[in-house]
Amino acid sequence: MSRMSRLPTGRLDAFSDGVFAIAITLLVLDIGVPEGSEHDLLGAVADQWRTYLAYVVSFSTVGALWLAHSAITRYLVGANALLIRINLVVLLVVSFLPFPTKLLAQYSESDDSARVATTMYGVTIFAAALMTAVMWRYARYSGLVDPDTSDDEIAGLTKQVTPGLAGYVAMILLGLFLPTAAVIGYLLLALYLIVPFGVIKATRERL
Repeated sequence: MSRMSRLPTGRLDAFSDGVFAIAITLLVLDIGVPEGSEHDLLGAVADQWRTYLAYVVSFSTVGALWLAHSAITRYLVGANALLIRINLVVLLVVSFLPFPTKLLAQYSESDDSARVATTMYGVTIFAAALMTAVMWRYARYSGLVDPDTSDDEIAGLTKQVTPGLAGYVAMILLGLFLPTAAVIGYLLLALYLIVPFGVIKATRERL
């Protein structure tokens, strides 16, 4: 890979981390209470539970995507022109996530609007997860992964960046009938991807 066609992974990491940080920060901006709630502030705060749920789900999801993205770039020795553009698509979808999160929080009372909001949310998450998996597979087959990486490490990372895809498809379908259940499912999927069950299991076996 020539110098002219290569971007240092440090710059790719720095730019990507900045986009993830902004996206995850924008999620909190939608949390608030309606004006004129001073007469029953506690009730108004409690009534925003859908907003809190949407925030927690999206924060966890962006966190899971960032962990997968960081794991990928840690094994790269360089980035070519196509990988850089695949990475931009990943960031395009991640930075879009605050919008369907807002829809999820605001339009969940009516069944019809909840289905639309939940479906749009699920499709966005699926697209982000899919492009992250595409980024890793392209890096593998283009010789951009450190050659010293063991087969076990490659298999482990492949497992880390791809298991949520089938789950997201299932939740999208569930959201067409039970939107709230699908949102909780998205949260459980994100937590599954965030919690290091393998590390916990290995630690328990050593004790």
